[in-house]
Amino acid sequence: MGTIISVLLLVGGLVIGMPIPYAFGAAFIWITCFFGMNPNTLLASGYTQINSTILLAIPLFVLAGKVMEKGHIGDALIGLVERFVGRFKSGLGAVSVITSAVFGSISGSASATLSCIGALMEPRMTAAGYSKGYTAALLAAACPLGLLIPPSSAQVLYAWSSGTSVLACFTATIVPGLILVTLLCLVNAVMCRRFDIVCAAPEPPAEWGRNTVKATLRAIPAMIMPIIILGGIYGGVMTATEAAAISVAYAIPCGMFIYKGLKGDGLRQALTESSCTTGVIMVMFFMVMIFSKLLTMQNIPAQIAAALLSITDNKYLILLMVNIFMVIIGMLMDDTSGILLSTPILLPIVTSIGIHPVHFAAILGVNLGMGNITPPTAPMLYLSGRVCGAKINKMLSPTMIFIIFAWIPTLLLTTYIPAVATFLPKMLLPGLFA
Repeated sequence: MGTIISVLLLVGGLVIGMPIPYAFGAAFIWITCFFGMNPNTLLASGYTQINSTILLAIPLFVLAGKVMEKGHIGDALIGLVERFVGRFKSGLGAVSVITSAVFGSISGSASATLSCIGALMEPRMTAAGYSKGYTAALLAAACPLGLLIPPSSAQVLYAWSSGTSVLACFTATIVPGLILVTLLCLVNAVMCRRFDIVCAAPEPPAEWGRNTVKATLRAIPAMIMPIIILGGIYGGVMTATEAAAISVAYAIPCGMFIYKGLKGDGLRQALTESSCTTGVIMVMFFMVMIFSKLLTMQNIPAQIAAALLSITDNKYLILLMVNIFMVIIGMLMDDTSGILLSTPILLPIVTSIGIHPVHFAAILGVNLGMGNITPPTAPMLYLSGRVCGAKINKMLSPTMIFIIFAWIPTLLLTTYIPAVATFLPKMLLPGLFA
């Protein structure tokens, strides 16, 4: 009964808009008092868990994303992609999706991707004839690509909390991410038929070639960044934490001297905002990990697994129920909290039915990304509305179309075809699956 009440306190607090650390703190206080546990022991345990070198990657990736946003590094990426697909009727929508994937691969953050790419693309798309509601919905649907295209800070968290290889988790989400990019672009192409979109005038081949070369040269410094990060990680030269530090060291001079957007108070604002974000994240880590440990001590994951197996022993039905649970979690909280809460509860369940932890990393990433744009709570949906100045009621219809025809197919393929998630990890780390 005490555990049930603590979960109700947590969910109720999240539903009414209580800050996430406070909601977890209320549940922690209740369950500690109910079971007469020693809070000092639990607090010490929480500190021990977050005292990890791997977690240093999170604030560093957050800072890299902020520096890219303030330094206008995203402008160069948009300019390059626009040269190739911007001339089509659905081109600007495709530019938004592709640049969200590229920017997300560097920043590892859905909110940073949305803030940067949304601010740059919304005026262009509105001027071209896209409605604000559709633009905001498309950007919201694309921004969680930062959870899937590595290096993803969300996958760093999952690897840390599950004891799985960070490299394996990174590679597990690449194919699902590419599938999602493709489906979002296709759905956008179909939906754009109803808009009266003004396309840019075609250029003579010679002029197009010259301008494309200029855009490519301008984008090279920005494109080098993911090459350094991913090449270093996949080549075994750097850990994820070291790669995050290198990304910051590269992004600052790149934004200051090459793209010249990081001027005046730009760097100070990036440092201040990333510090505040990191502080919130670490408090949230602390409270979530204590609550997760309490659930584990009360044997809640085993009880949930037993309850599911008592309903059915069909692997596919259990996966369906797990997916529904994770979408609900994603609707109630951000991806960071969702991963920290879902991993200790659900990982024992899925491994008991033969799902590899690396496969589950991809399932978790797609689920929580979709949850972040699924009404009624949908934190990324509301953020996109604020960034683009769009009304939520105008965003709901196109958002549901993107969910039904892009996100859900990606989730089903990732869940029920293991090779979608495990193909690349098996190539790079065959011993992990032995």
